[in-house]
Amino acid sequence: MKTIIAALAFTLAAGASAAHGPSLLESSLLDEGRYGQLERWLGAGELNLANVYTRQAGDTSADFHAGADGRGPTFTLLEVTNEDGATYLVGGYNPQSWASGEGWHETERDWQRTAFLFNFTVPAVYRQILSGYVLPSQGQRQTFNELAFGPVFGSGPDLFVNDRLDTALSWQLSYGNPADERLSIIDRSLDGETVRIDAMEIYAITPVPEPGAYALLAAGLGVLGGVGRRLRKRGKHALA
Repeated sequence: MKTIIAALAFTLAAGASAAHGPSLLESSLLDEGRYGQLERWLGAGELNLANVYTRQAGDTSADFHAGADGRGPTFTLLEVTNEDGATYLVGGYNPQSWASGEGWHETERDWQRTAFLFNFTVPAVYRQILSGYVLPSQGQRQTFNELAFGPVFGSGPDLFVNDRLDTALSWQLSYGNPADERLSIIDRSLDGETVRIDAMEIYAITPVPEPGAYALLAAGLGVLGGVGRRLRKRGKHALA
């Protein structure tokens, strides 16, 4: 009985912890402040993020896709260093699942254009260009999905990761202010200078446990506690 009660208590505590995100001790890129900033940029309320991929030495784009494909909306985080030695933490929100062989995920309607790129170091956010711009199709290409590439956002490409997951570049076109075309969302350099990727993590958005789930778990603990007390009383009477 004690084992069952302890297990339920652990589950309840784990659920409460999950509602506030992953174990940030396991992340080199995501802390409480950045977690909150992602919530504000997305604007969908409290998030529950689960790490589905962290780059390891020797990984390739196939490893990224093995972890991220089919996982629904995700955040990509990249720590990068440019030729001048300056380090930036950048990334992107993909509202669709990553895939390995679907090419461009295109978004013809404005309500589909909810992806965005971000720069924690500046900080800044760059959203898909809407169809009201003079060239309605400029923001149409949301992400590129092929096994031979890491995460790719926009047709600039606005943020690109190569097959070895060690190099990125940014050439703004489909995201942000159209007047900033050709600028990098990383360091604002012109015409897509490459940068070295020092770390890469992918987080999937998972449902936040409903308050009712906690109530059910707490009720279950109460019932089991009552059963345990009755069994102890019966045992005492039997010994009397």
